[in-house]
Amino acid sequence: MSNQQFTAAEAILMLKNTLENMAIDQAEKPEPVKAEFFGSKKPFNLTNEELLQKGQDYIDFTYESPTIYHVVDNLSKDLENNGFVYISEKEYDQWKNLKKGAKYYTKRGDSSLLAFTLGSKWEPKSGCGAIGSHIDALHVKLKPSSIKNTFEGYELLGVAPYSGTLNELWLNRDLGLGGRVIIKDSKTKKFSSVLIDSTPDCIAFIPSLAVHYGAPADFPYDKENQTIPVLGYFNDESKDVDEPTSEEKKSALFGKHSINLLRYIAKLANVKVSDLYQLDLELYDIQKGTFAGLKKDFLISPRQDDRLCSYPALQSLITYSNIVNLEKDNNLNVVALYDKEEVGSLDRQGAKSGIFDNTITRILSSYSPEDPELLLRTCLSNSFFISADVIHLHNPNFDHVYLENHKPKPNQGVTISLDSNGHMATDMVGVAIIEEIARINGDKTQYFQIKNNSRSGGTIGPSIACTGASGVRVIDLGIAEMSMHAIREVTGSKDVGLGIRFFVNFFKTYREVVENFGDL
Repeated sequence: MSNQQFTAAEAILMLKNTLENMAIDQAEKPEPVKAEFFGSKKPFNLTNEELLQKGQDYIDFTYESPTIYHVVDNLSKDLENNGFVYISEKEYDQWKNLKKGAKYYTKRGDSSLLAFTLGSKWEPKSGCGAIGSHIDALHVKLKPSSIKNTFEGYELLGVAPYSGTLNELWLNRDLGLGGRVIIKDSKTKKFSSVLIDSTPDCIAFIPSLAVHYGAPADFPYDKENQTIPVLGYFNDESKDVDEPTSEEKKSALFGKHSINLLRYIAKLANVKVSDLYQLDLELYDIQKGTFAGLKKDFLISPRQDDRLCSYPALQSLITYSNIVNLEKDNNLNVVALYDKEEVGSLDRQGAKSGIFDNTITRILSSYSPEDPELLLRTCLSNSFFISADVIHLHNPNFDHVYLENHKPKPNQGVTISLDSNGHMATDMVGVAIIEEIARINGDKTQYFQIKNNSRSGGTIGPSIACTGASGVRVIDLGIAEMSMHAIREVTGSKDVGLGIRFFVNFFKTYREVVENFGDL
């Protein structure tokens, strides 16, 4: 401590000079600019209230998006509302003239979607950070010809299972009808599509047999003959149904579906029956999701597998694009959302279709005239791809089926999925990279692996690593859920928000972490 003494006048003069110097320093500082997230040491975070709000946003999104077509449509609106520009895969000039510092998205078949942000400082040889997930969910699909003979007055509907449905979990549920309808304009002969959704109306149900009948009521039921949805009842004296008109008979679908159903669909689509040309419709649970538990620890909703990971993935890209200065960003960040994962990914909208590396190739074409194949392979080899899919949350009623120390818990963060038999794409370097990203940002990770006497499900991970984008490092992780493949599934009430937080921090941090691993 100094013993130097000052008079009052000297002290006032010193204070005046100090304040003037501070003013000068402040005037010389540049105007604040939009935050540069890349390189920032501060992780992206959400408060408890914000985490729960993200869960509520997801509940609302799921209710408004009963089919995969509604998912793509609503996510496309989210992207466009946040400055993303749509480019059709059928375009040429737009792909050749991509703007640096911009954000784009494309679709395929209206059931798969890929979005990306293109930092102005990005170099193609440095690769990209990507999150891939699937947006198809288990449902019951209308058959190409769903008409069935009225049986004892009951109007029935011909349907087929999409993956593991039409089991006891689908019995006695309020089922809605929705999807995509192809319309042919009778005057212009042009084709268009319309999305329909009967929510909140229940238009069908699949009745179980009362247990009083004994053995015939036991599961499993025959999926062709005993799980047929009921649409209505008409007795011999019913005046509710008019005969089809000559105009209605002009529809390409007349005779393939009941006239009652065609009229209902036409009403939802706001067209005439004669304009209906083709359908891709499904039945689904119309009950809205909800929080559950004494302290609202859980979130229960339909179709979590795998919109539970795909929704946070896309929201994280939107969030990242809004908090970074893309003019100074050196990342190419991608989110790819696929169809047909539940049935093998074998479709032009599936993970094996090449939409990811096709899009990367298109991006590269606007950058360099170099050997495109070599540039693509170099880019992919320097990329890191998260295959985000739901994982089994610990079920306390069946603790014995879980491997010790591999029991994911709710509201604890994302779970890394591992499998020694190759059902997942995760390797030890990928795990180390993810754990380093989580450590830097204060995010938690968990492990899941099956017991040796259990069988594992699959993900898009191996498809991306071996087919869709050969050479890219892929790791499987995701949000844990209970009752997977049930008509309603359970996750933690904060897990959607925790997923968004982790994915944003992944986009922020992956480059500096991956570069520290060199050629491992």
